Amino acid sequence: MKIILATHNRDKEKELQNSLQGINIEICSLFDFPEIGDIEETGTTLLENSLLKARTVFNITGIPTIADDTGLEVDFLDGAPGVYSARYAGNNVSYQDNVNKLLIKLDGVPREKRKAKFRTVVTYIDKNEELWTEGRIDGIISESIIGDGGFGYDPIFFVPHIGKTFAELSSAEKNKISHRGIALQKLRKILINVLK
Repeated sequence: MKIILATHNRDKEKELQNSLQGINIEICSLFDFPEIGDIEETGTTLLENSLLKARTVFNITGIPTIADDTGLEVDFLDGAPGVYSARYAGNNVSYQDNVNKLLIKLDGVPREKRKAKFRTVVTYIDKNEELWTEGRIDGIISESIIGDGGFGYDPIFFVPHIGKTFAELSSAEKNKISHRGIALQKLRKILINVLK
């Protein structure tokens, strides 16, 4: 069985592939389908954007598709950047640009008010059904960058019960506890049943 991961983000693609190892499927990405360009995320929720990407790719290819959308929600900023996390500092910006903007917004805000959560919604679509799962993890936005691993907001997302930021964890450690990892673990169980 072939499944497409509906992303042009190499970092996300790697996490998605790692989480689906051991299932008898051939995993492709949008890099295997250059005719599919960037899909504009016009939804107002993570679920809407995830479904939009999965439906678009499935409708073009007819191949079962997995998509995700992820948001970092900071309590002090009333849930921002949320659905706009990837383009918080504008379009076609770097991870560092987004991190810098968030750190500036929270400059001087005390630790107890820097609570945040990462949420990921993962969708799966084939010719018979549309399924989705969600993962979430709570943390705190650190006052500076800590660690050199991961991507996105990982260097400033501190997980209190581990005592580290995501950027200080190995890929395997992060996938066990992260928002995307949790959502994909749930999806993995669903896919195993679908394949039966």
